[in-house]
Amino acid sequence: MIGRVLRLNHIVRAIAVVLCVSLLGCVVGPHYHKPAATVPAAPNYKESPINFQDTEGWKVASPQDSMLHGNWWEIFQQPELNDLEQQLNINNQNIKVYFENYLAARAVIRETRAQYFPTISIGATGTRSHTAGVATNGTGETPGGTFSEFSLPLDVSWAPDLFGRIRNQVRSAQAAAQVSAADLENERLLEQATLAEVFFEIRGQDELQRILNETVLADEDVLKLAEARYEVGTDNQVSVEQARETLEAARAESTNVAIARAQYEHAIATLLGKAATDFSIPVRPMTAVPPAIPTGTPSQLLERRPDIAAAERTMAEANATIGVGYAAYYPTVTLSASGGLASSAISQLFNASSREWSFGGSVSETLFDAGLRRATIQQYIATYNADVASYRQTVLTAFQQVEDDLAATRLLWQEIRQQQAAVEAAQKAYDLEKGRYETGLDPYLTLLTTQTTLLAAQQTLLGLNVQQMTSAVSLIQALGGGWDVSQLPSTQQVTQKPPQDQQTIQQ
Repeated sequence: MIGRVLRLNHIVRAIAVVLCVSLLGCVVGPHYHKPAATVPAAPNYKESPINFQDTEGWKVASPQDSMLHGNWWEIFQQPELNDLEQQLNINNQNIKVYFENYLAARAVIRETRAQYFPTISIGATGTRSHTAGVATNGTGETPGGTFSEFSLPLDVSWAPDLFGRIRNQVRSAQAAAQVSAADLENERLLEQATLAEVFFEIRGQDELQRILNETVLADEDVLKLAEARYEVGTDNQVSVEQARETLEAARAESTNVAIARAQYEHAIATLLGKAATDFSIPVRPMTAVPPAIPTGTPSQLLERRPDIAAAERTMAEANATIGVGYAAYYPTVTLSASGGLASSAISQLFNASSREWSFGGSVSETLFDAGLRRATIQQYIATYNADVASYRQTVLTAFQQVEDDLAATRLLWQEIRQQQAAVEAAQKAYDLEKGRYETGLDPYLTLLTTQTTLLAAQQTLLGLNVQQMTSAVSLIQALGGGWDVSQLPSTQQVTQKPPQDQQTIQQ
């Protein structure tokens, strides 16, 4: 009995030594360093109004002002939009897809980490067999009989991570989970920005409806005037029919506005995770104006955008995978042990004489693979290099988008002021021409021309106002919304087991 205990102690010590070597052993493969990307050295964006003398009154917040954080849409001061955004954050189904993908990526980490530990299995078997007697050289017969065999084996197998193969796999899985977390935030920002843009599009349609309704009323007055002038003989029937055609065309255009508004309303319902049949948004005037948006400095952009964070973590994932490839050049050590109980009688299965055990180990190394490992590492390196290029392209695209949206918002502000002057001039011309038509100085065709010009100018101005609001939303999205890289979960956080309520099957 003492000898068995000593042998068991030796086994435990051997396992402990190998475990320590495994945990402290070398990790092959390249160390990860974030590659450099092209970042402007200028303190301000090129298209920022700060760099222009004449911006017609529009400006962004100075770089010293605090950046947007959290609920970035609140900067527009639209209570209805605030409520819709809160509903979207809870019920949007696309966001839920990315969230579940993130949880799945976290589960992969725990799956990979399981390789650090031994695999233990237990079973129970029982057999009962019968053999007949066998004659032996005419001298007699070997008796047969019925035999029983019962066993309760316990097997342990473990491949210690001596050269970092599993550790690199874990690091790759952790980086992949961080990529998934950044993708989740990028999708959340996309859905939030889409909702804000569609919201302002609806408000634009409501304003367009108001303009067309007023145009219909004005056309009805002109038609009555044309009919009155025709009855007294100061105008002809052609003018009456032209006025009627203008009125009906305005009515048709006013009706057509409802199509686009309905489609925008249905789009918002889908964004909120609601059936379009059960959702509606009340008609309200267009009152929002673009706020002063804090842009920060160009050097801060890399810390603000979740897509850049995802691209950077993708490089880290690929770098760890290269280490997995290098680990294939080193031998694999496997330790195994088995023990249990075996007896021909189940009543004696738990006796001391029924115990059995064994312990052993194996080392395997690939001597020839026709260049498979070398080609695999070359594949991993090429993937990493492609990820580096993708990361740098993502950074360049981010700066392009910010500059595009800054230029659009700044120039739209000036264009709106110019278009407002055009609308005022068109309105004045229409009022004057209507007076001349009423007094018989000009024909109806001249009034129709000025009226058409006025309506076109009003529609253009409204389109610019809506475009300015959606450009402001796009600028905030390009700046990363209210997110920054400090919100990206750490490797420890993605490795932790999520709460129980996030592990249940959705009904």
